[in-house]
Amino acid sequence: MSNLPDESFRDTIATINAEGKRNFIYPKKPSGPFYDKRKLLSYFLLVFLIASPFIKIGGNQFLMFNVMERRFSIFGFAFWPQDFHLFVISMIVGVVGLTLFTVAFGRIFCGWFCPQTIFMEMVFRRIEYWIDGDRGAQMRLAKQKWDAEKIRKRVTKGTIFFIFSFFIANVFLAYLISSDELIKMITEGPTSNLSTLIALLIFTGVFYFVFAWFREQVCIIACPYGRMQGVLLDNKSINVTYDHVRGEGTNGRKKWRNGEDRAALGHGDCIDCNQCVVVCPTGIDIRNGTQLECINCTACIDECDVIMEKVGLPKGLIRYASEDEIVNKEKFKLTLRMKGYIAVLTLLVGVLIGMLFLRNDVEANFLPMSGQLFQHNRENIRNFYTYKIVNKTEQEFDNVTVKIVNYKGEIKLVGSPVIKVPKQGLVSGTLYIDIPESLLKEEKVHLKLELYNGDKLIEETSTNFQGPRNFN
Repeated sequence: MSNLPDESFRDTIATINAEGKRNFIYPKKPSGPFYDKRKLLSYFLLVFLIASPFIKIGGNQFLMFNVMERRFSIFGFAFWPQDFHLFVISMIVGVVGLTLFTVAFGRIFCGWFCPQTIFMEMVFRRIEYWIDGDRGAQMRLAKQKWDAEKIRKRVTKGTIFFIFSFFIANVFLAYLISSDELIKMITEGPTSNLSTLIALLIFTGVFYFVFAWFREQVCIIACPYGRMQGVLLDNKSINVTYDHVRGEGTNGRKKWRNGEDRAALGHGDCIDCNQCVVVCPTGIDIRNGTQLECINCTACIDECDVIMEKVGLPKGLIRYASEDEIVNKEKFKLTLRMKGYIAVLTLLVGVLIGMLFLRNDVEANFLPMSGQLFQHNRENIRNFYTYKIVNKTEQEFDNVTVKIVNYKGEIKLVGSPVIKVPKQGLVSGTLYIDIPESLLKEEKVHLKLELYNGDKLIEETSTNFQGPRNFN
């Protein structure tokens, strides 16, 4: 008989059986100190996720990702299409920060902070425990024939899941189109916003599918972050880890027997109770080492500690630790790679903060009208322009005037007596500029412009002015 360890887990996943069909995971209801901490954090994050689209800071939504209008708001900072470079840097900072966090502490984000895990484990899974019961009851119900009890439980659970999915879809929509627009649509009623209602029902169906059927497969199959572990983790990364040195001993695991001297027989502290497997929401055996499916939820830590306490062995057989700590007893320390990520992250954060402070609240562009040449207007040369003024503030500009700084000239609006720019809005239009031909010493001159709202200077910009080729 071969003494080589069983490596079949590396070629299969617990959510798919040998025939390639969906294999549902029925995890045991977790309990313990880590789970209690996760619940507190999850409830806080649930409130944060649900409330963020409805919180306003300086008139801006706390979090908004309006892709259609290319308007974003992150922590109350409004980002327009003109600020896309800031949004990109913000995303890069997030990616580098998450990478650093993963290199140091593994996939802890997935188990503690990811919205998918929070909603699945702390909302939908708890509803399922309430209706269907714990692991054993759920497995019996799945095999049970379709009698009145099973129909009642399935309909009840499906209805509650749909209601929660519809609610989540509404919150998700508030992130995309703004909470004000969502409340407006709700007030107007579904008949006035039929296309939005259809999109909302599609999102509801997606969320229902994810939380009622697809579940942990999002983490295993769909999420790219889990795939990154292979290149980010090393022996110094802290993960939820099984202490195989202590657990296996010299003669491997063995079931618990009262009064047996396990140390003398060379058996490890793992009593092969399998509780770490049945409590896992992704169905893995943590004793096989770091695996793609592990989301660092700590359910196996709590369960193993309970078993160790019952049999009188030290806790911590499964714990947060690095491979080097397990094998070589090395404590966690910053590696050269971590220091490199910290340096890059610090630099990016510094650049982002600097660019945020230098960011203009008002942006104006004056572009020569396409296909339009200059015109002679008596002793003046006239150029036509299209202008666009973006107001990123919460103040409405009622009377914006434009002045030429470095040339004597006159600016006239076309089709509008005054320029009005709404708060958090933009305005565009046409104007022309007349400059005496005698002042033009070059074919193309650079004009410096100042924009005022009343007497207050709100923006400085520039444009080019085209004149005739020949000068006297």
